[in-house]
Amino acid sequence: MAVDLLLGLQWGDEGKGKIVDVLTSSYDIIARFQGGPNAGHTLEFEGNKHVLHTIPSGIFHPKAVNLIGNGVVIDPTVFMKEIEALEPYNIDFNKKLLISKKAHLILPTHRLLDAASEASKGKAKIGSTLKGIGPTYMDKTGRNGIRVGDIMAVDWEDKYKRLTKKHIGMLKSYKTSVEFDLEDLEINFFKSIKALKKFELVDSEQYLIEAQKKGSKILAEGAQGSLLDIDFGTYPFVTSSTTTAAGACTGLGVAPNKIKEVFGIFKAYVTRVGSGPFPTELFDSNGKTMAEIGNEFGSTTGRARRCGWIDLVALKYCIHINGVTQLMMMKGDVLSGFDKIKVCTAYQTESGEIDYLPYDIASQYIKPVYEELPGWHKDLTGITDLNEFPENFNNFIAYLEEALKTPIKIVSVGPDRKQTIFR
Repeated sequence: MAVDLLLGLQWGDEGKGKIVDVLTSSYDIIARFQGGPNAGHTLEFEGNKHVLHTIPSGIFHPKAVNLIGNGVVIDPTVFMKEIEALEPYNIDFNKKLLISKKAHLILPTHRLLDAASEASKGKAKIGSTLKGIGPTYMDKTGRNGIRVGDIMAVDWEDKYKRLTKKHIGMLKSYKTSVEFDLEDLEINFFKSIKALKKFELVDSEQYLIEAQKKGSKILAEGAQGSLLDIDFGTYPFVTSSTTTAAGACTGLGVAPNKIKEVFGIFKAYVTRVGSGPFPTELFDSNGKTMAEIGNEFGSTTGRARRCGWIDLVALKYCIHINGVTQLMMMKGDVLSGFDKIKVCTAYQTESGEIDYLPYDIASQYIKPVYEELPGWHKDLTGITDLNEFPENFNNFIAYLEEALKTPIKIVSVGPDRKQTIFR
């Protein structure tokens, strides 16, 4: 049985959590493959809003098993807060949630290192969420990390102490000091580790191998967005993991030839949190309107998101490197009321016009080249059938499909799971 894959095609915050929630009824297993609590997937249904950081977005469905894969980094304290927030929903986590023994742990000192590193950069800061993600992945690739499976060993605390001692030494090397009380941080950390031991810890890659043999339908869930990929994103203003389709292979142990559908999620415009280049960013009233109507604030950090017109140069790039087979457009409703909708079709650079994403868009001069389409004024949020779409909105969708050479199968017209139109 093949594995389907869902990921973001911009700088994150595309609405992946909602779509996973909508699609989960068609799958047996939802498997998160990378990132950590720097991600925030927002789900809305039955008048309630839920923000998940580590737990896969299929957790509210009665049948689907949710797996936190080996490519994810887990902060035990944040994880347990998520679990506590879900207590009113009577979810049987023993049956519904599995955690890979190979997933790495975020230690309190990882968060301290993250804060010290970001503070030392001054104006050149990356815009880290300060959740300890980068330092944890650095320890992972440096072969110093602590994995979930390690907490079951009798000497695991000795390993923790050795790594923590190393981190404290590193903290002393930063010119910008970070005040902390490690003993205080460790109280909640070890309390959470104790609770974590009660969950079902599995050899996740073997679990998925057996699930595929049985014919189980699996959906791999990505976090962040393709333009934040450590290799193919707008480096160095990226995250520390592989957010593209390849990340599902390394983050779950799924073979490339087992991936079938690749669902690419994008907004009808573009947003970005934190620092980094953003060619179509708006600094005028249009950008402010997008932010206000779209409620563009980070679900993890609460930071205001920067807004801009849709960028087809970057979007085509992400479609190609991920092998996207179906597109899903979010927040088309936010653009209702604009007389004109701008679409970036190329970049004007110092050496001429280009229609591809270059090596570096941070340091060189880049000006977006736009085409204008007529807007629409009808409120889309109450629409339940695609036949109700205004003509100019349908024309906008058709324009994007032609430009991107990929079908748009889902159009979201609001945050609730019911505000989802299948095409």
